Formats: sequence, structure tokens, C-alpha cells
Amino acid sequence: MIALPRSVRVFERGWLSSNNVLLIDDARAALVDTGYATHAAQTAALVRHALGARPLDLIVNTHLHSDHCGGNALLQATWPCRTLIPSTEAQAVREWDETRLTFRATGQYCERFAFSDTIAPGAHLTLGALDWEVLGAPGHDPHSLMLYCAEQQLLISADALWENGFGVIFPELEGESGFAEQQAVLELIGTLAVKTVIPGHGAPFSGVNAALDRAMSRVAWLRADPAHNARNALKVLIVFKLLDARVLSFETLLRMIDEASVMRAAAAMLKPRSAWPALLRELIEGMAGENGPLRFDGEQISARAE
Repeated sequence: MIALPRSVRVFERGWLSSNNVLLIDDARAALVDTGYATHAAQTAALVRHALGARPLDLIVNTHLHSDHCGGNALLQATWPCRTLIPSTEAQAVREWDETRLTFRATGQYCERFAFSDTIAPGAHLTLGALDWEVLGAPGHDPHSLMLYCAEQQLLISADALWENGFGVIFPELEGESGFAEQQAVLELIGTLAVKTVIPGHGAPFSGVNAALDRAMSRVAWLRADPAHNARNALKVLIVFKLLDARVLSFETLLRMIDEASVMRAAAAMLKPRSAWPALLRELIEGMAGENGPLRFDGEQISARAE
């Protein structure tokens, strides 16, 4: 069991949602990341149970993938809370450009929300009576941020570092650099005094050096053959969609790959368009084994219980 400061509480979520980090002090109650839209009511219930009659004062988003900001709208409607987002996403949110915000590109959904202000690398936030430095974490997402508390040697890493890896390197699927940035972020974390990491997915963990070694090895593997990243991305996005929809036909999922630009780009890196039905069938059958996350009867695909 990882010991955290009394002012820091982690709601470890299963897929579809990212973890939520609640930080409470005398001045305010803040929540870092809010989960996916279909779990928003559960996120609100977790926060309400933890705070009682006290309101939520602030939302901080590490990045704006749908599993990290999907609860924003409901929480904003429930409490008069301010919301901080990465500065480089401000225009896209203001205009609610779902293509730039990646929701449409990944076949996912996020209810429209507003923001109060922005944060950028180098900023400092006082949350849970602790000082947090905002660090840039491009790689998985060009706009992603981490929060680092030097006093507690505690890092909220979002999807830049998990105990076993990190999030999909999406920029590489769209012809932009991402592997080099991910490696640089891992090298940055290696320069920090970190005892405990609160990741975007999975339980908080120590043993940070070992986690960094595993992550660096994965970056090298991905860089050696970018098709590894494309295949992983397609599998992750398929499972995410099935966990949300629960049941889809093979033809519906095939159309979705063609319509969602990130999925389309990943498939195109792996096979020519004419081979996409065979590629999709291969991926689904591989994930529908005895311990896999999916079931497949040849026509209908369904998600196993989380």
C-alpha cells in the first residue's frame, strides 16, 4: 500500500476513465482529471462522497483526451468550480473543435465544457496545501502536462509514465514526432527526486527507476518499428469503444475505423485499405481469447465485464 499525503486522495478508476486525484486544503478542493463522459455521474458521486457538504472548487486537466476530461461538464454543472486546461488547447476548447481535440478522430465522445484559465510548463499550483510544479509531458499527447511536488517527491504523471509503460504515442500516427518527445519526458522524470508516481491509469506506485527502465525499453521497441505503435493504438481504441458501446457489429466497427482519422491512420500504417477487414478480424480474434477483453462470434463483438 502506497502512503500518500493526507491531503491527496486517488480514485483509481477502471477503463474507460482515467484516475482522479482529489487534493483538499483549507483554501479549496481540487480534482485532477475527471474521467470519461459515460462515467461522469460516478465521478461526481465519488467527489461528493469525499467532500460531503463542501463544494468542489477547481478542476485541473493534465490533457484533454476524453478519458481525462469527460466529467468536466457534469462537475461544472454540479459545483461552481473553476477549470484549468493546458494553455495550448485553449482555442480548440473555446471553439469546441472536436477534430483538434481528438474526440472525433478516436471515435470517442466528450460533452462540451468551458474553462476558466490555462496552465503551462513552469507554472506553480498550490493544491492540497502542497506546491506543485507544472511540467510539460509531450509524447502521448503534445499538450500533456504533469504535476510534480518536490517536497513530497510525488509525481502526477498522467499518461507519460505508468508502472508498466505509458499511453499510446498518438502524434506518430499522424506523421508528427512523438517517440523522441516521449523519451525526453522519461529522461526528465529520471532527473527528478520521485518516490511515488500517481499515474493516469493503474495504482500509485514506487519503484520509479524500474518503471522508467521498462518505459525506456518500450520507447526503443516502438521506435525500432512504428508499426508496433500503430497496432497497439488500434487495439486500444477498439477495446475502448467496445467497453463504451458494449456490443458492436463487425461492419459497424469496420466503418468506424474508416471514419475516425486516428484509427484510419493506424490501420493504414499496417495494411492497405483492401486488407482492413482481414486486419480487423485478426485483431479482434486475438483479443477474444480465453483471457482477452472481447468476445466475438464472427459477426457481433462484445466487451467482457471490466
